[in-house]
Amino acid sequence: MKGEPSFHLFGFIMCVGATAARALKTVLQGVLLSSDVEKLNSMNLLMSMAPVAVAFLLPASIVMEKDVIGITIALARDDSNILWLLIFNSTMAYFVNLTNFLVTKHTSALTLQVLGNAKGAVAVVISVLIFRNPVSITGMLGYSLTVIGVILYSEAKERSN
Repeated sequence: MKGEPSFHLFGFIMCVGATAARALKTVLQGVLLSSDVEKLNSMNLLMSMAPVAVAFLLPASIVMEKDVIGITIALARDDSNILWLLIFNSTMAYFVNLTNFLVTKHTSALTLQVLGNAKGAVAVVISVLIFRNPVSITGMLGYSLTVIGVILYSEAKERSN
């Protein structure tokens, strides 16, 4: 067998597209947060971006998730804790976005991207340790390269300061 057994070209293209979109979003938020003309702070940017995210994601979830509204209502009727879990999840998402904006404002868009890549590598290590998920040699090389890149970026950033 050659290559990664779970490789699929469509998945690879989607992964590259998602990475490019995340990078574009981060660069744009960096520009907006550092612009003297816009005078946006992290909270104002979050308040501006949240309705746009809802406008894109709510219809997508309704179309892609079969009967998501009906299932949510049924779950809420059976167990009122689901409402608290949704509120908690929404609150955590709010703080993640706010933290991302603050990190971007006080460091740079590139630093946020590097931290995101480091987070991905840490998530894989944790999933291997807790869930015993298999990782191929190619995957291990990729995650090792990611960690090396994070370390090199940290060293370069420290030397430039």
